[in-house]
Amino acid sequence: MGAQQPHMSPVPPGSRGSAADGTDDAEAAMSVPAQRAERSGRRWSGRQWPVVAVVALGGVLGACGRYGASLIWTTPPGGFPWTTLLVNVIGCAVIGVFMAVISDVRSVHRLVRPFFGTGVLGGFTTFSTYAVDIERLVDADRARTGIAYLGLTLLAALVAVWAAGWLTRRVLAWRQP
Repeated sequence: MGAQQPHMSPVPPGSRGSAADGTDDAEAAMSVPAQRAERSGRRWSGRQWPVVAVVALGGVLGACGRYGASLIWTTPPGGFPWTTLLVNVIGCAVIGVFMAVISDVRSVHRLVRPFFGTGVLGGFTTFSTYAVDIERLVDADRARTGIAYLGLTLLAALVAVWAAGWLTRRVLAWRQP
């Protein structure tokens, strides 16, 4: 047998990602924010803890709201996931209203957007359950229903956020003296 060749990477060191220390993008993405900040010479500020706290609190409240909706409007096993569809469409409509209001109001506290937008509405809407619902429909030999649900949710969510934002801006403009 011949001598074993050392492993040679087809990609030269330092060319795999944007990190200055030669790590690739996947490695950089896997590290925690504090490590990324330390590597870049920045420190994780104590000013960020209130943001983390309000996002977590809002997420708990939003998830409780979603859970409450699932108790009120139960989906039978193998049934169409109307609750998930309604939660996501309602959540997107509220996002449209919220973004229109906070973009037109200048005196919003810096924690309002992360609390309500990221926390509450992020916890309330459930696009991960949407993906699982599609998988369940397909696995139950209801692929057409799954595809229809996929398209209906995307379309309804986009229309809801756009229409709610548009309507809110019109109402705000009408109320301005």
